[in-house]
Amino acid sequence: MKTQFFFRHLIAIASLAVLITSCNNDDDFTAPPVINGEQQLKDTLTIGKTLKLSSKIKDRNNLSFEWTVDGKVVSADSTFTFNPEKRGDFKINMTAKNSGGEVTLTYDIHAWGAYENGFFMINEGWFGHGTGTVGFYRYDTKAIEDSVFVKVNPDKNLKPESSTLEFGTIINKKLFLVSKVGGPVVVADAYSLKEEKRIEAKGGNDWRAIAAINENQALLTSGKGIFKLNLNTMELNGQVDGITGQVGDIVKVNNYIFALSATKGVLIINASTLAVEKTISGMAVGFAVTDDKKVWAAGGTKLINIDSNNLEVTEIALGFQAYGSWGAWHPGSIAAAKNDVFIAKNASFSGGKEIYKYTGDVASLAKPFVALTGVNILYGAGIGYDRKKNNLVVNTVDSGFGANFANNNLYFFNADSGAKTSGVSFSGYYFPAVSVFHQ
Repeated sequence: MKTQFFFRHLIAIASLAVLITSCNNDDDFTAPPVINGEQQLKDTLTIGKTLKLSSKIKDRNNLSFEWTVDGKVVSADSTFTFNPEKRGDFKINMTAKNSGGEVTLTYDIHAWGAYENGFFMINEGWFGHGTGTVGFYRYDTKAIEDSVFVKVNPDKNLKPESSTLEFGTIINKKLFLVSKVGGPVVVADAYSLKEEKRIEAKGGNDWRAIAAINENQALLTSGKGIFKLNLNTMELNGQVDGITGQVGDIVKVNNYIFALSATKGVLIINASTLAVEKTISGMAVGFAVTDDKKVWAAGGTKLINIDSNNLEVTEIALGFQAYGSWGAWHPGSIAAAKNDVFIAKNASFSGGKEIYKYTGDVASLAKPFVALTGVNILYGAGIGYDRKKNNLVVNTVDSGFGANFANNNLYFFNADSGAKTSGVSFSGYYFPAVSVFHQ
């Protein structure tokens, strides 16, 4: 009996020792850090702004932190303020450690260029009173920023005041600004808007629009034909033979360049030889390019498309008169959205109030897709398609004369339904010409 009591007593002591040891181990245990929520996050910001990033850890006691940007250690704090110096995509990792383990949080950040998260508004300006201007509509603020070109380039201008800024486009990540009536052609970085090169303003200049042939060469239309332009030096290298008089809108698709002549209609130019291969007379409005690489123009009461592979032409009954803008040229009031085409029903000397959408069925032209109300009328090109937002973008002024032209509206319509989604009203004699979108 004594022996059994002894062993029972020994087992009890051993069990107590195990329990004490176990308790001591529990006291020494440290739980690894835990992130609240997802461990893979995304965000954006615009150059010039900052973004404060959190570790997403509630209990930060006894933790060490390490932040890296694209693999480079940048901070040991529990939070990190990101201030990128260039646009692009960045991977930011936060690692939190303690004696119990570690955890990692990843931020994928896209830094927009200063003038990337939105679109440009090219304004011709009030003739004789001031030069044209470049505005910028910013998606996140839903506001228009005025005269951004001269704000970024305070030592530059778009003079003379007798010129009008009528056209803009983005080529090779560069924004090209094209002026009529003695004005310059300016090249600026499409994201920072910092000027890089220009054709100086000069009496006799009368530019219209520009299209690139390749990365090094472009064609520049004018009041007296088409000029060849070196994109690297911004030097003119003569003119395209056989083309005279006023030429406006121009676009390159596949191996052809399509240019709109005031007297001859659509000129189809071989991009390799610069020889005119085909002319389509009677056309007054151009150009829209659909995703199927068809080029669209209009004239008389016809809407046409040109297959850029074989130059075959298809005619569609438009149902109204298509007027050009040769008396006071501005880019054509026509735009493409995927494989659909928008065209404005403009009056002969003023902007119209109706926008039609052709979807491949002539019945789609039976009634307007958008009808402006009140005193609103289109001005300049008046319409553009914002692919990023799937919006039809519309510029209007008030009908009439004088002070009416200082009443501006920028409207957004869903490109599928035609429903007006938003708008911005603003005052000033801007005389909008065309909207330019990042692609």
